[in-house]
Amino acid sequence: MSKKTLRIAGASGFWGDASSATAQLLTGGIVDFIVYDYLAEITMSIMARARSKNPESGYALDFVTAAMKPNLKDIARQGVKIISNAGGVNPQACAKALRAVIVEQGLDLQVACVIGDDLFDQRDQLATQKICEMYSGDAFPPSDKIASINAYLGAFPVARALQQGADIVITGRCVDSAVTLGACINNFGWGRDDLDQLAMGSLAGHILECGPQATGGNFTDWQEVESLETIGYPIAEISADGSFVCSKPEGTGGLVSVATIAEQMVYEIGDPQAYMLPDVVCDFSQVKLQQVGEDVVAVSGATGLPAPDSYKVCSTYADQWRGGHLLSFYGIDASKKAEKLAAAIFAASRRTLKLYGLADFSETSVEVIGAESQYGAAARVGHYREVAVKVAAKHADAAGIGILLKEMTGLGLATPPGLCGFAGGRPKPSPIVRLFSFALPKDSVNIQVEINGLIIDCPDSTGTALDRAAIVRPPAPEAPLADVLVDVPLVALAWARSGDKGDKANIGVIARKPEYLPYIYAALTEQAVAERFAHFIQSAADRPVERYLIPGCNGINFLIHDVLGGGGMASLRNDSQGKGYGQLLLDAEIAVSAEIAYQVGY
Repeated sequence: MSKKTLRIAGASGFWGDASSATAQLLTGGIVDFIVYDYLAEITMSIMARARSKNPESGYALDFVTAAMKPNLKDIARQGVKIISNAGGVNPQACAKALRAVIVEQGLDLQVACVIGDDLFDQRDQLATQKICEMYSGDAFPPSDKIASINAYLGAFPVARALQQGADIVITGRCVDSAVTLGACINNFGWGRDDLDQLAMGSLAGHILECGPQATGGNFTDWQEVESLETIGYPIAEISADGSFVCSKPEGTGGLVSVATIAEQMVYEIGDPQAYMLPDVVCDFSQVKLQQVGEDVVAVSGATGLPAPDSYKVCSTYADQWRGGHLLSFYGIDASKKAEKLAAAIFAASRRTLKLYGLADFSETSVEVIGAESQYGAAARVGHYREVAVKVAAKHADAAGIGILLKEMTGLGLATPPGLCGFAGGRPKPSPIVRLFSFALPKDSVNIQVEINGLIIDCPDSTGTALDRAAIVRPPAPEAPLADVLVDVPLVALAWARSGDKGDKANIGVIARKPEYLPYIYAALTEQAVAERFAHFIQSAADRPVERYLIPGCNGINFLIHDVLGGGGMASLRNDSQGKGYGQLLLDAEIAVSAEIAYQVGY
């Protein structure tokens, strides 16, 4: 029997999230479902390596041992259902391990797993299809270098597993929001043509998928957030029309506000009018957020376009080697001393590379943390007395990185004064894991649900190719008119959150008041943002920055191309995922009317 509303809680935003979340939600949440997101591209490669060493591994072990095992009796007693992508590259092994724990505890809980996303065994076949990387156009990587290949599946197989009586559903690689949307499809009976409902259910999943990032974590106004140590995990109470209300368990720390939910909504969405998922293409541009109580926010207004005709597929593969170290200095002119040591390390390393007949480094990186090296031209130059310097490089040969690390240690006594630590001893060369993303027709993927030894086929619809040119874009805000303009920092006018999409950075900016948006939009042009991040951008494209207006929440989303040094495990950067880019932008000066400047204290 379906419920009029469905209360779904998000207990995990990444592999390693707090193990206490499940118990918190079972104690104070009064929920119907708890969902868990464990996967990222880097996580898939780690799990793939684990599976290559042990065929019974390759999944999020702590889902079974830390999230489920201590809480299964409460889960069974309360009738709470669980959906998780903890299966990684081996969902059947994860299901097997969990079933063993259930039997051990004498419980009657049915576990299903969704399979079919793993295309690793098809790598040789895919290599012959002249597939190109969807962003860079690069050729398909050599088969022997590939660690994982997984299609991002949708929510309908999850719903099918629930229809078959599953209490716990484990998936491999699905889109993060699918664990929430699948519960909604099952409960409300949404079909593939209920596009606006599917978009709203996906938005609810997007809000939940990063756990406490929706309840005060990673929030611009962090000073307003109390009791981080007891932060509440998010709950979405979803209605049959898709609208939902966000909250957190009573008595927990954190904050649920229009701003915290808005920041999570714009997090890593790219084009807000074409957020592509397997089941629907979402348009979040007109979403409305309303504070309806303390720590309670109502969400409505997402709409949907037909599902795309292909799955996004992500492969990870080994390419070259990398290594580096973090060294700390303090004292007079610490930053200059750090730079001098870094230059000496590379000079000595290159001398040794030549001696052994090895090529030069393919890429090097020196970041003086504490001396505003992340700010580029916007840095405020000063006399820095305490810094850490990150020295790193890439090389085609592990021996080349070994030379760098040896020379770095060998210069420890030849350094300028103030060097105070080689933390953790000499590191080792590590393989660079790169991401290769491509689109694959939906009929190329065979999706199945396994429950109690029964295998059920779950074919997807063929979908429709998205015509981006047909999307009607909202008009730009009217240019502000003011006789006197005063520069104020963006942080006084807006909230912001940033993250990554491969080698792209995504920065969402939300005006604190609607009247601020025209000034922000006028100042933060694509060119202005490109200049702000010029020291990071490696793209030769004419348009390295894309700007999208989100009028429903008075926001703007920026997508910056080729800005993360390869992104993820392929990057040498201190911030390889652009997590601090929103903070860099919030420092920018925005010209506003004297009246607004006065309002915000300038």
